[in-house]
Amino acid sequence: MISNQILQTTLEGLKNITRIDFCITDTDGKVLAGTFSGAEEYEPSALAFADSPADSQVVNGRQFFKVFDDNQLEYILLAQGTSDGAYMVGKLAVFQIQSLMTAYKERFDRDNFIKNLLLDNLLLVDIYNRAKKLHIDTDARRVVFLIETTDNKEVNVLESVRSLFSGKNQDFVTAVDGKNVILVRELREGESYEDLDHLAEEILDGLHGLGVTDVNIAYGTVVNEIKEVSRSYKEAKMALDVGKIFYGDQNIVAYSRLGIGRLIYQLPIPLCKMFIREIFDGKNPDDFDEETLQTINKFFENNLNVSETSRQLYIHRNTLVYRLDKLQKTTGLDLRVFEDAITFKIALMVVKYMNYMEKNEY
Repeated sequence: MISNQILQTTLEGLKNITRIDFCITDTDGKVLAGTFSGAEEYEPSALAFADSPADSQVVNGRQFFKVFDDNQLEYILLAQGTSDGAYMVGKLAVFQIQSLMTAYKERFDRDNFIKNLLLDNLLLVDIYNRAKKLHIDTDARRVVFLIETTDNKEVNVLESVRSLFSGKNQDFVTAVDGKNVILVRELREGESYEDLDHLAEEILDGLHGLGVTDVNIAYGTVVNEIKEVSRSYKEAKMALDVGKIFYGDQNIVAYSRLGIGRLIYQLPIPLCKMFIREIFDGKNPDDFDEETLQTINKFFENNLNVSETSRQLYIHRNTLVYRLDKLQKTTGLDLRVFEDAITFKIALMVVKYMNYMEKNEY
């Protein structure tokens, strides 16, 4: 069903071209849109016309027309005047509205198909049959973007993203819940993951320009068949969650770059707790003081380089060595040894994951 706002815009556009006033009602005679005041007085006439066998009729100086959708009466259109010119303009208006209904119905069908495709609600044979009917290429390269924003009452994020891709018929923008907007992007020949990063940045900048500041974007891997689109969607969902846990400073996260965080995210919580107990002997890394945590993080940032870490922390090299020795006595891990550093780094990531999952009631 076309929105009343679209109907109003259409009628206003037709009036600007033809200089003829229009009004449209539903099958119960209720006015939905119009270009003149007092249209409500025609509601009884519209209701009576809806029940009549005629497709068009002149009543009280107005041309009345029935607007059908697949032989089902949808609207009653009123056009000002009784001349042949008014009749012709009215018939053109009916044709315009019927074309709009067809376009919106096709968009709804496509949108519904993409939603079910993402959620794995279709059998394999149904995927290809419905894609063929909707003229959707089954062998195109595609990738799924997931766009998450906070509650923005003043901005319709779904429609805003749609407007960015309005001229691209093979890109689909939809939503399967009230929280995230989904873009199923068809890739052009030669388009790479670097191009996808640029696209994500364009979406981010576009939403920022509309006043939507809190935006996170994640995308999955490129798939080559339409049946695999749901996999790219699931990857994007995982990337969004993993990004929140381990890459909180990044607004754009790609599934292909999640690294070890992706593996940790799939570990069961009991196994994580057992691992932490074994590594830290019952101690909790969250209990480390701020100085120790800062030292650890900076040491990892500088690839275990003692000289560069001490320089960036504005401390003497020996002071850093003392801190690392103290940490070794506490945990049994020497961060200057690569294997111990890897173990410690993974343990810190596991703790982050556990805290996140417990906070979100895994």
